[in-house]
Order: sequence, then structure tokens, then C-alpha cells
Amino acid sequence: MGFLNPHADKIYAAMRILAGLMFMQHGLQKLFGMFGGTPAEAPAFIVYGAGSIELVAGALIALGLFTGPAAFIASGTMAFAFFLGHAIPAKGNLIPIVNKGELAALYCWVFLFIAAKGSGIWSVDGARSKAA
Repeated sequence: MGFLNPHADKIYAAMRILAGLMFMQHGLQKLFGMFGGTPAEAPAFIVYGAGSIELVAGALIALGLFTGPAAFIASGTMAFAFFLGHAIPAKGNLIPIVNKGELAALYCWVFLFIAAKGSGIWSVDGARSKAA
């Protein structure tokens, strides 16, 4: 047993909230030009498609509302981003540090874990299940 085991639920909730908020910032950047904006040459499907998923899924994950489906969609989006945006342009190189896809790969796996584990504490889903 780890010394942080008594705090595991709180640490997980903090990770879910922070990952959702950081992912949401990518959507705000793409859709509204915040935080430096998106490069002018970015394709529309990245700006509007990925940006919309990042904004909505990030907010839902942070709130803990429909967390499983939102995190699963976010994970798939990041898998797609890793292969399309990093591995293919790097001539099929799958090593994230080489193809500069470490953020996409990390988000992909974090969101897959969140999709599998669920909302946890400090979530709208948790509050709704208690109220029912």
C-alpha cells in the first residue's frame, strides 16, 4: 500500500478536473483564438472538429458529467491526432519524443483511463447518482 492510498480518490478527482480543464483550453485556443490562437494554415476539421471536441469533452470531463463517454471520445480524438498529426508526418515514426506527439499520446491514455474508471468524487455524475 502506498502512503497516498487514503487520498487516492481525491488525487484521481483532481487529475480528472485538471486534465479536463487543460484539454478545454485547447478547444478555446482553436475556436476562439485564445492563448495564442491556432496557426492560420490549420485545416478546418482540426479547428472546428477537434476544437469542438476539446472544448465540450474537456468541460464535461472537468465537471464530471457524462464523464465516461466524453473521455472515450477525447481519447479517440487524441489517438487520431497522434497518428494523423505526428506519426504520419514523421514518416511513420511511432516514438512520441521523436514525432513530437507526447502530449497527444499522454492525453489519449489519461482519457482512456478516465473513461474506464468513471467520474469519481467531486463530479456531477456522482452527485446525480446520490440524488437518485
